[in-house]
Amino acid sequence: MFTGIVEELGEVTAVEKLGDASRFRLRGPVVTEGAKHGDSIAVNGVCLTVVELGEHEFTADVMAETLNRSSLGALETGSKVNLERPMALGGRLGGHIVQGHVDGTGRIVERKLSENWELVKISLPADLTRYVVEKGSITVDGVSLTVVDAGPDYFTISLIPTTLALTTLGIKGAGDPVNLEVDVLAKYVERLLGDRGREDSK
Repeated sequence: MFTGIVEELGEVTAVEKLGDASRFRLRGPVVTEGAKHGDSIAVNGVCLTVVELGEHEFTADVMAETLNRSSLGALETGSKVNLERPMALGGRLGGHIVQGHVDGTGRIVERKLSENWELVKISLPADLTRYVVEKGSITVDGVSLTVVDAGPDYFTISLIPTTLALTTLGIKGAGDPVNLEVDVLAKYVERLLGDRGREDSK
């Protein structure tokens, strides 16, 4: 489990295409410290498994399902990525509960710069709109954020200078894809209410 608090802005150092999969080598001195084979590291919000470790680098395999559902397939050598290790047992939940299971992708529609923050509008796939509510939580490229406004096919977020400086959200522009993970609690509530409705109708 992750919290959506990015630890490090890493970099893709190599991409190997393997037919219906890809192998990424990523540089991240912070997240590789103490890491070992089989550990999980979130890359732009996608939970990946460490298969090899080098000096300040790790390698991860990404299967077709993940490439199709996320924006990782668009990464290339030199791409910047948000990196986060799983939350340690007993650690602080600084953001919200993040599984690293991307629900879909959106695209940055526009950015509006203010004096001390920036408002970003992101497109929202139709099948995810019911999970996104004003002042609710959403994960964008692995960053835990609060929804400012939830529209029929978009949502907006406000980014403070720290987020702009330390994550990919500070360097992405209009048209760029972002990974989205909605609040898992909303999905559980939907499932439970759906089951209750079916039971009540019996």
